[in-house]
Amino acid sequence: MEKRGKLMNLMIISDIHGSLKYLELALDKYKTGKYDKLVILGDILYHGPRNPLPEGHNPNGVVTLLNKMKKDIIAVRGNCDAEVDQMVLEFPIQGDYYQMNIDGQELFFSHGHLFNNEIPEFLREGTIYIQGHTHVPMDRIMYGVRHINPGSIALPKGGSKHAYVEYVDGTINFLDL
Repeated sequence: MEKRGKLMNLMIISDIHGSLKYLELALDKYKTGKYDKLVILGDILYHGPRNPLPEGHNPNGVVTLLNKMKKDIIAVRGNCDAEVDQMVLEFPIQGDYYQMNIDGQELFFSHGHLFNNEIPEFLREGTIYIQGHTHVPMDRIMYGVRHINPGSIALPKGGSKHAYVEYVDGTINFLDL
């Protein structure tokens, strides 16, 4: 997963919940940010019974845009993602987590609902754990693991903004749409 000569740069988004409007804004940032991969931390199409419909709700439009980028996408399954979603999305979303190593840095991606906003016990010190689910940005260190949440691009909570995270040249940056 590593490019020779430079670190892989990632744009990391979470909790799209079927919002074409906010996905389009995020993809504009992706195209101008010179990222190598788009990491989606789950909850791609469905808004869930506890969330309002997000602005620009258009799951079919979300499918169309993401399928055009299928080779750029790494996605994990969220609590609102269903097996039926995989029938229309042309990239896999059914994994509960994804691990990768970029130039010696371990990254662990998960939606977060399975770990209840806690650090999974099996992660080693020095790992960066990036999760979504809560819709609230977070950056903390627990048990030697850096724990990041980008928030939600479509349905931010807790007074946060429509946001995402980038992993660029080995550095984590929080950005607003």
